[in-house]
Amino acid sequence: MKMILLRKFRFLILMVFLIACSMHIMIDLLPKLERHGNSGCSCSHTPSEEPQSWGKQGWPNKHTLRILQDFSNEPSSNVSSHSLERIPVTGDKTQAFRRLEHHGQRGDRKRQFIQDAAVTKNMPVKGSRLSALYEHPLYKRSVPPLTDEDTLFNVNTDIRFDPKAAEDQAWNTEGTLDEFSPTGELTADSYPNWLRFHIGINRYELYSRHNPVIDALLKDLVTQRITSVAMKSGGTQLKLIMTFQNYGQALFKPMKQTREQETPPDFFYFSDFERHNAEIAAFHLDRVLDFRRVPPVAGRLVNMTKEIRDVTRDKKLWRTFFISPANNVCFYGECSYYCSTEHALCGKPDQIEGSLAAFLPDLALAKRKTWRNPWRRSYHKRKKAEWEVDPDYCEEVKQTPPYDSGTRLLDIMDMTIFDFLMGNMDRHHYETFEKFGNETFIIHLDNGRGFGKHSHDEMSILVPLTQCCRVRKSTHLRLQLLAKEEYKLSMLMAESLVRDRLQSHPHSATPGCNGQAITPGIECVVRMH
Repeated sequence: MKMILLRKFRFLILMVFLIACSMHIMIDLLPKLERHGNSGCSCSHTPSEEPQSWGKQGWPNKHTLRILQDFSNEPSSNVSSHSLERIPVTGDKTQAFRRLEHHGQRGDRKRQFIQDAAVTKNMPVKGSRLSALYEHPLYKRSVPPLTDEDTLFNVNTDIRFDPKAAEDQAWNTEGTLDEFSPTGELTADSYPNWLRFHIGINRYELYSRHNPVIDALLKDLVTQRITSVAMKSGGTQLKLIMTFQNYGQALFKPMKQTREQETPPDFFYFSDFERHNAEIAAFHLDRVLDFRRVPPVAGRLVNMTKEIRDVTRDKKLWRTFFISPANNVCFYGECSYYCSTEHALCGKPDQIEGSLAAFLPDLALAKRKTWRNPWRRSYHKRKKAEWEVDPDYCEEVKQTPPYDSGTRLLDIMDMTIFDFLMGNMDRHHYETFEKFGNETFIIHLDNGRGFGKHSHDEMSILVPLTQCCRVRKSTHLRLQLLAKEEYKLSMLMAESLVRDRLQSHPHSATPGCNGQAITPGIECVVRMH
């Protein structure tokens, strides 16, 4: 009798399990069947600047929501990034964004832009191509008037400069007389350049187009005396936090391979080295594209003995220094990968070059929110991400906050174009400033794995564009402009990089499209079906 009851119980459990599986399968298949008649991408519309509401009736399936939202346990997430932000009530902020997106973008003005470029097509280029580019009407659009809610910091006469309030890590308290030591009341104009850069951040941009503080800050990154060095926690490869005599800080990525070395063909994107010159070139590319979403980056030649070993208080870092058989100074630090004697960073004999990226404001002063990139790759040798197997994946993204309204989806498209021109496949997360809610730009951080293959175009990076068929109108027009011979992107990048102390290698001067800049019609950047 007991055996019969046990068998019936097992049979009941099996039936419940089968019914549950069938229900899950039906839930996953229903949205795809509903969209089956509307699959494909006609792209018959024109690129839009209008912040649109792309959310449709219904809601993405449970699996997609988990992919887009559950990232609080990711290594790169900060403490304030445990949930998606609620979409703020649209009001003045949305109106301001619409004014920004519509400003100067009427049909007759668009035609005038193209006509201006056509008139000058066969004219000889005189002087700086870069200066001519920045004089073009497309590069003179202004942001709307800023309110207190549109600026990251509200500067007034009560502001006092306390350098140690910005960071609390590894401050050098044994200063000398020649160090920057502010006293008394200071105006904003007398602040150090790194602080003026922080004060200038607003809802629409990290820095204004012709802000003289940026060039001064780039000079500071190269010339300021380094007073303290510490290893940055987290990350897969070694990075150093360097503090300067004016209390500014920057993230140092040392050279791990020669400038001419490309990503080996058998390397996965997640096991590639981070290139210091890719960080430098990414900053210049971001400026040429007029995004201005990458913090200032400059190349610097560092003395490993005097400017790292002798000033660090990080004992774990100090203990990894040694002299190689070739009598070069080397160190390897501590990190998840490539931090061992076999992967040591060696100078010539103690000089090593690297990139220095200016710090953003400390999280205690300006919280940032970390978002999982909807088109994040699987970071697995065999598995594929959902967007790689589902051609209708964008339809689910467009129904999920914050991509169902505002300009966030268009910002993702800008980031996609930026990554394609760099060949960067390592965009797993992105960040925004928490103060501005969802109506703000995406910060383009961590670009070290770009520019790895100068003669190869990784077309899978463009999948967000081909699936969503959306691109910001101003971005589309600038790409068309950069397709013209007189504004050839490779030439503009080469001219811009000459200004850097290290003058990054040619690979980073020829972004995208097999090293041929952007082909006419930008078909290699935006595949309009």
